[in-house]
Amino acid sequence: MTTQLDSLRQCTTVVADTGDFEAMRAYRPTDATTNPSLILKAVQQAAYRPLLDRVITDHPHASLAETSDLLLVAFGRQILDIVPGRVSTEVDARLSFDALASVERARHIIQHYEKAGIARERVLIKLASTWEGIQAARTLQAEGINCNLTLLFCLPQAIACAQAKVTLISPFVGRIYDWFKKTAGQEWDESANQGENDPGVRSVRSIYEYYKTYDIPTEIMGASFRNVGQIKALAGCDLLTISPELLGQLDAAQGEVPAMLDVARAKAVAPEWRASNEITFRTDLNQDAMATEKLAEGIRQFTADGIKLDALIQQARQQA
Repeated sequence: MTTQLDSLRQCTTVVADTGDFEAMRAYRPTDATTNPSLILKAVQQAAYRPLLDRVITDHPHASLAETSDLLLVAFGRQILDIVPGRVSTEVDARLSFDALASVERARHIIQHYEKAGIARERVLIKLASTWEGIQAARTLQAEGINCNLTLLFCLPQAIACAQAKVTLISPFVGRIYDWFKKTAGQEWDESANQGENDPGVRSVRSIYEYYKTYDIPTEIMGASFRNVGQIKALAGCDLLTISPELLGQLDAAQGEVPAMLDVARAKAVAPEWRASNEITFRTDLNQDAMATEKLAEGIRQFTADGIKLDALIQQARQQA
């Protein structure tokens, strides 16, 4: 019998959602994604502290922002020694509403990778799916810098990303589920909102159906999973980025994971084509309370963890 993880690999590219190198070695993902929260968690572990110390020693006069980017790249380089595909490295969330600054930071990150001998094709620059983040991605993609648009919660964000010709989007399944469950309160029926009926799963499926109907090449990578049921319900999606805990559960279980999404079925649904510009983007996003709240919350969370990471860097400098 095959494991559920190996079965999933037959229809979906498996990505590790972690900064833990050993977890990546254990579960053999194709790609890996990181974010400020994951890097903050990793750098506080004794096993990864030498990476931070080395960055500070090698770049004693770098600014705080530059040191932070160098640390992210140091993690990314280590990850690319493990995975055969790509790594996603995130631009500081504090720039989520500043397109020009996001472009500049992204360029610097890519320069650091290229100085280390890493081809830009192996790196995805992560940006929040704000209007400004999407426009930054439009500029970067035109320069041959591939982007991963994160904190994505609704179809209008996905359509704007497609128009910007971004390489990949990361719709957040679990955070959508969290919002609907919290909003429903005591009226929430877990059994009625599992699998295909999970609100996060439904959101990603709607994006998949839209993209495949109109032959949009942007890759869809489901993210932020709360349980393996959500993962199985999206088997067949282009990519799924999964935490080590859930990778472990899939690897420990035997059985087949059939594809629940495929191009033919998506085209059969044939959702109506939707125009998109800045006005419709902002209007549609504003009308979606869940997407508006979760996007803002995600930026605040990543910003807070970025500030904590800055404090750790400052502390490490003082001890160097």
